[in-house]
Amino acid sequence: MYKKRVQRNKLKGEQKPFHLPIQDRYFFCKFPFFKLALLLLLLCGVILTLFHQPEVHHSRWIWGGLEDPGYVSDIDVNWDDVMKLIEKLGDQNDYQGIGLLNFNKTEIKYWEHLLPDVTHSVVQLDPVDRNLTWESMYPEWIDEEQETEVPLCPSLPKPHVPRKRLDLIAIKLPCRDEWNWSRDVARLHLQLAAANLAASAKGIYPLHLLFITKTFPIPNLFPCKELLARQRNVWLFKPDLNVLRRKLELPIGSCELALPLRDTVPFYARSRNPRREAYATILHSAQVYVCGAIAAAQSIRLSGSTRDLVILVDESISVYHRSGLEAAGWKIRIIKRIRNPKAEKDAYNEWNYSKFRLWQLTDYDKIIFIDADLLILRNIDFLFGMPEISATGNNATLFNSGVMVIEPSNCTFELLMEHINEIKSYNGGDQGYLNEVFTWWHRIPKHMNFLKHFWVGDEEEVKQKKIRLFGSDPPILYVLHYLGIKPWLCFRDYDCNWNSNIFQEFASDTAHEKWWKVHDTMPEELQQFCLLQSKQKAQLEWDRREAEKANYTDGHWKIRVEDKRLKKCIDNVCSWRSMLKHWGETNWTDDEFFNPTPPAISTASLSLSAF
Repeated sequence: MYKKRVQRNKLKGEQKPFHLPIQDRYFFCKFPFFKLALLLLLLCGVILTLFHQPEVHHSRWIWGGLEDPGYVSDIDVNWDDVMKLIEKLGDQNDYQGIGLLNFNKTEIKYWEHLLPDVTHSVVQLDPVDRNLTWESMYPEWIDEEQETEVPLCPSLPKPHVPRKRLDLIAIKLPCRDEWNWSRDVARLHLQLAAANLAASAKGIYPLHLLFITKTFPIPNLFPCKELLARQRNVWLFKPDLNVLRRKLELPIGSCELALPLRDTVPFYARSRNPRREAYATILHSAQVYVCGAIAAAQSIRLSGSTRDLVILVDESISVYHRSGLEAAGWKIRIIKRIRNPKAEKDAYNEWNYSKFRLWQLTDYDKIIFIDADLLILRNIDFLFGMPEISATGNNATLFNSGVMVIEPSNCTFELLMEHINEIKSYNGGDQGYLNEVFTWWHRIPKHMNFLKHFWVGDEEEVKQKKIRLFGSDPPILYVLHYLGIKPWLCFRDYDCNWNSNIFQEFASDTAHEKWWKVHDTMPEELQQFCLLQSKQKAQLEWDRREAEKANYTDGHWKIRVEDKRLKKCIDNVCSWRSMLKHWGETNWTDDEFFNPTPPAISTASLSLSAF
């Protein structure tokens, strides 16, 4: 009526505001009862319409008059598979309610037909803002030290929890992007919504989650050890609600620190069973990192930690080198290497999928994995209270796997192996692969895996700040991760990364000196595992001469080497200077310089006072 009157007024050239004609006002004044009855009738009609509209009752909330396309799943539900899994739960007569999330009207009718005696609650969920991207939830950098701002994650709408008991929550997940399905905002939102629904349950009755999806749900939110059964695209879980509630206390992405840099440790990051927690690392295919692993173990003990130390080694690590690792405190586990099917033969990444064996350490509940080329400067035992996967940020939306918290599980290992031929690693290695599987990860401060690295273009102030962090005593950093040429492969006099143009971004004499201080606390029997091979001595001298030719301005090539290891030989051929005459030639091999294997040492022979 209002629109018609305004249109008539416009046609007549009138611009007066809308008003009731005198006779209409007189009518309502004369018959107030009629006016009240008419208003009540209109109100009842609106309420009945809202409650009976199928678009509202039988679907998610409406966005702009249409369903948000990001949530639409193109999977055809196989109802036989659904019923097979539900039948595994036993007598459905014990069920009082089922929550349905992200099903269309036709599918909801099927649910009502399958289980007619159960109350079906269609869960309403507002879609996320269309401008929200994965990159905004997992930014490459955040202001961890809060120098200019306090990093905050965007909020995701939570489901409207039905005021009814739910024994089963069924969720249908989209899988729109074949190559990047695990970084789908809507898919993550639906799984967090399902977790919130489950976590809101009150009482001690069993609750199950049923996912309909082509690909596996988030493996560290709904771990496979809670998977009761799977029938093709139908997955049935029985979640540990206490654990799930703790996970929901975490930020939704890496847009916030899951573990504050300076504040007290949050309640979800409290260690629960120290005897079932361990530090772990891995050595395979080469013995060059044995010295680094021994120094890493020494640094852990110097930090005050008494947790177990476990190292995975393959058959290429000699008995002699294993004895040194064991004497340093590592518990040796012999593994069979896992080949990266996408790597070339003899490439650096050919066997680095062996890291997946960490998930087979099931005699532990939590593992802090550390690379063998880092030092623990401050105790990080509190990380055992963090969930899988907790790590520092790397580049883009990815985490750095050099320090990470994992939860061993044989079925997680099987999950990693099952998709080894399908999933593509962005860097061809294990870090890239793990980032494709565990896209929902939790950011810990970069001080807990601080890289020895200077970015090209870093301002002098930034460089000096890093140098101060490297050398601070008492330490500010928790973990210092040595990139580039490793300290034990340089002469101790200075960081040899200075002598190579492509490695200068990793050069720091301060960090180099820090590593050697830890080395010097090791018993002499363990220091022998850090001696230099003749070929490495020749390589260092060759690089020094090249730096001299290029006249590098840092001047490290001028420093006279006094490292005592220079005069100690562990090879068949000790004249390393003679190697320089043929350096760079392709017609010679390393065979004649092969170093003999000394006899194994025993722990009893160590100078225990050094610990």
